[in-house]
Amino acid sequence: MAIDTGELPIIDLDGYLNPKTTSDKERVITEVRDACQKYGFFQITGHGIPLSAQQGLIRGLGNLFHQSEEKKAKLSFLKNPGRRGYEASGVGGLRAGDALHDSKEAFYIGREDPVLEPPGFYGPNVWPSLPEEDFRDPIWEYYQGTTVLGRIIWAILLQGLGYSADLLDVFAKRPIVQMKMIRYPPSSLTKEGQFGVGAHTDFGGVTVLLQQPAKAGLEVQDSETKEWFPVPSIEDVLVINCGDMIQKWSGGAYKSAKHRVINKADSERFSCATFWHGDADATNPFNADDADKDNIGQLLFKRFKSQFSLPKEVQDQQQSVVAHPNESGIPQQVKVQ
Repeated sequence: MAIDTGELPIIDLDGYLNPKTTSDKERVITEVRDACQKYGFFQITGHGIPLSAQQGLIRGLGNLFHQSEEKKAKLSFLKNPGRRGYEASGVGGLRAGDALHDSKEAFYIGREDPVLEPPGFYGPNVWPSLPEEDFRDPIWEYYQGTTVLGRIIWAILLQGLGYSADLLDVFAKRPIVQMKMIRYPPSSLTKEGQFGVGAHTDFGGVTVLLQQPAKAGLEVQDSETKEWFPVPSIEDVLVINCGDMIQKWSGGAYKSAKHRVINKADSERFSCATFWHGDADATNPFNADDADKDNIGQLLFKRFKSQFSLPKEVQDQQQSVVAHPNESGIPQQVKVQ
């Protein structure tokens, strides 16, 4: 059942994944629907991601981010047409209303496809020169787990709106699933007025967030009072939220809430967000008559263009590919050397 913490509910997904009665699945669907309508956020247990996989991820992030700046810079996502790899602190664009750039550093992976498909939503990942057991293996295990979980959350959200979970087959045959691993520096190393991540909403579909246990930092804004409330960081509890695309597609039934991160502890903090969107060429599956015909790829590109400091020539090239795929409707494939 949902636990009323006075803030975000904690929902046990086991009733949906392993129902013991005919009403168990419906109860979870209702709890998720209510949380997304009220908050746009909720927390989950019984999600099927082993604790060992979560712990392996955190260890892997330490191994990655504790490398030298020189080694990390060689993996820069700005050098990669698929936007995979390392993002140094302060590289991202400055958000409206923020006095300073985010203090975080990050690393991105996605689906492991053998060839790059412009504008970069599908393609091979960038991996650091670390023993596979120290990074790639645990990170990929966790990525695969959250890829499965993200689809389950989408199925629950669809049923909460009265649709069949089979609707996923319409817009998620080959979904864009991106994972962002983040390190926040100790509070003593951040400047006054600097956020780990400034106030924002997520762009797209479902976000699955792991916070390092006992190192809270996430805050969610109440859409009515505009007050910020903290989200506790509890071992084996994941945080789920809806992005702007879900709010739009659902006609506002589900909220996309503003959130931010402030690391108040004088020690580093890790987190990991998996963003589960849908097919690059998919449009609103709930409303074929939606006047906004932007597909997921176009919406995602617009967000990247404003958020990341990509060179203008790269932006122009990628915008052309998003707007004008080849005649088959699928972007041309390019082998990565």
